Amino acid sequence: MKTSLLVVVCVLALGSASVVSAAEGGFFDRLGNRIDRRLDRRGDRINDRLDRRGEAINDRLDALSEKAEEAGKEKLAERLDRRGDRIEGRLDRKGDRIERRLDRRGDRINRRLDHAGKHYHHHRHAQN
Repeated sequence: MKTSLLVVVCVLALGSASVVSAAEGGFFDRLGNRIDRRLDRRGDRINDRLDRRGEAINDRLDALSEKAEEAGKEKLAERLDRRGDRIEGRLDRKGDRIERRLDRRGDRINRRLDHAGKHYHHHRHAQN
């Protein structure tokens, strides 16, 4: 029983010391910056992928529109062209929405890490 109590106390002491030393070195700031960069890259990749997809769909429908126009089917050509523009716009908006959501998530994580860093920094100075 004494051994297990000693182990628990040692683990608690090491855990609190590592958190306090992490707050001193700007650990929470570096962690927040790393998370922000990762979320930004993820948002950029998703947005780029959706842009390429929208452009490919629009190009395909534009080609079909030109083919229909050459065959004298004006209304079909216009409808295909509008459809391609609509799909491309929708995918652009979807990518923008995803990027904004990831930005909000990064901001929320940063606020939480800033709060944790201030809390541990304040707690450390209060003990001295």
